[in-house]
Amino acid sequence: MNKFPILNINQFKIEKGKEDLYASILSEHLVVHDATINKPHKHDFYLIVLFTKGVGVHEIDFKTHPVKEGALFLIKPGQTHYWKFSEKAEGYIFFHSKSFYDFHFPNKGIDNYPFFYSWFNASALYLNKSDAVNFIDLFKKIIEENTAKELFGVQKISLLIDSLYIDTTRLFMRLADFKIDANKKRISHFNELERLIESNYLAEKRPKFYAEKLNVSIKHLNKIVNTTVGKSTSELVQERIVLEAKRLLVHGNYTSQEIAFTLGFDDPSYFSRIFKKKCGFSPTEFVKKYE
Repeated sequence: MNKFPILNINQFKIEKGKEDLYASILSEHLVVHDATINKPHKHDFYLIVLFTKGVGVHEIDFKTHPVKEGALFLIKPGQTHYWKFSEKAEGYIFFHSKSFYDFHFPNKGIDNYPFFYSWFNASALYLNKSDAVNFIDLFKKIIEENTAKELFGVQKISLLIDSLYIDTTRLFMRLADFKIDANKKRISHFNELERLIESNYLAEKRPKFYAEKLNVSIKHLNKIVNTTVGKSTSELVQERIVLEAKRLLVHGNYTSQEIAFTLGFDDPSYFSRIFKKKCGFSPTEFVKKYE
């Protein structure tokens, strides 16, 4: 199976004592780490970037988003992404590990923020000038505090990041017309379901398997998934399979039949039918369209 590079936060220049956190001016980041980030890759951390200038595209799990002034991107660990620019990009970037957030906010969960609920939630938001002023100020303060040697610096950065996430949630609700689900138990079940799918989708495609693992009925599990992302459990599993198929088709050197077997299908034609049902194209047609 094709393996995308998985970048670790320690591969980047980290301030001493801030090993789970990175923050930088975007133009500097792009120059220093060009060789590492210029091809499709994944991270083991949460990445947030705000563009203040530039023209280009940012592809996140095969969804192409325009890069322009006011573009805000939020990427979860495990998502595949890359960008390319036709005009020089400027802005701000920071990323942190899950353990960084969990340590500073033990009674909260980062996946409870709606833009981090699921792989399939919106990864891009576009700020108007008024919102951009507020976000630029927060990014600047995070970067300034990260390079300073002040007392309680990490604690202050964590509060600034959480403030940014709160403001992003409000913006997300407004722009995405998204109804937040405040049921923490339901969100916790959904997050655990996605973790189970990530670990088992190659071998287990039945909703019954995941319902049993979560100790709930299939009906209740479907209600959790539908309330959270408007899908069924089967759809969630199938979409994860199709996402991996797209990665292998475009960035690997495999035939559709080889991918079907890799993804646990005994019948390649059945795999092709599922792929076409979800994408509207056959695997071969998808590759041609993407190219």
